[in-house]
Amino acid sequence: MYYKTTAYRTFNVFNYIVLALIAVACLLPMIHTLAVSFSGRGPANAFQVGLWPVDFTFDAYRKTLNNPNFLHSLWVSVIRTIAGTAIGMSVIFLAAYPLSKDNSVFKARSFYSWYFIITLLFNGGLVPSYIVVQKLGLLNSIWSLILPVAVNIWLLVLMMSFFRSVPKELEEAALIDGASQLKILTLIFLPVSLPSVATLSLFMMVFHWNSWFDALIYIGDIRDYPLATFLQTILIQLDTMKVSMSGFDAENMSNRTVKAAQVFIGALPILMVYPFLQKYFVKGIVVGAVKE
Repeated sequence: MYYKTTAYRTFNVFNYIVLALIAVACLLPMIHTLAVSFSGRGPANAFQVGLWPVDFTFDAYRKTLNNPNFLHSLWVSVIRTIAGTAIGMSVIFLAAYPLSKDNSVFKARSFYSWYFIITLLFNGGLVPSYIVVQKLGLLNSIWSLILPVAVNIWLLVLMMSFFRSVPKELEEAALIDGASQLKILTLIFLPVSLPSVATLSLFMMVFHWNSWFDALIYIGDIRDYPLATFLQTILIQLDTMKVSMSGFDAENMSNRTVKAAQVFIGALPILMVYPFLQKYFVKGIVVGAVKE
């Protein structure tokens, strides 16, 4: 057998070595950042911290988590991520299904497909987007962070590609049994597409959780910022002005420890969600449902 040959084993060992080196290259900066976040001000500022904390302390985390504005921003991010992902995936799921059909089934498919693609290639820019949000009365509202990005064209294209890979025999059998398009979508396509939905949902969750610029434009009060925008604003203040901002005593804290703590606080929720979706990644994007 091919997998027993020396060439195959050598190639396999080489792959493992390369992947191990890549894993180490990704883990070392994370471990170093974690060590800095738990280190004291002096060693951190003197760049004496390696992969283990020096003068172990929780000061950076304690002062960050004791800030009520920080906790409110965390709550805003949670609401935005959950609502944004639910609304976005619902819109994408409902739009991808008809767009995945042939022109003989959905005659307006080409028109709507180009309609979406054009918005991907060209956009009105920041000022027109701001005016639209303002005229709709969404300024200083969490909806200004959700509705303008509810339709992600890239994710829509991926969902369309998956729907096209679903065997047509499934839909034909359901039509023979008298099922409506809504039943076919919810009882056949949805269960079959769970790995794809989970994958795209994670992409959208990461997008909403890490987005900071839109809140900087549409939200006027720092107390209503999502976490990413709040941390970015605090980070800029600590870097440039060295003043107290939103409950932080900048003079008594190391910039490096604060930055490191912010990185882990911001990344932790997504890292906690990933294990629950991992089984869908293992299964893969395409799930076969019909045996020939």
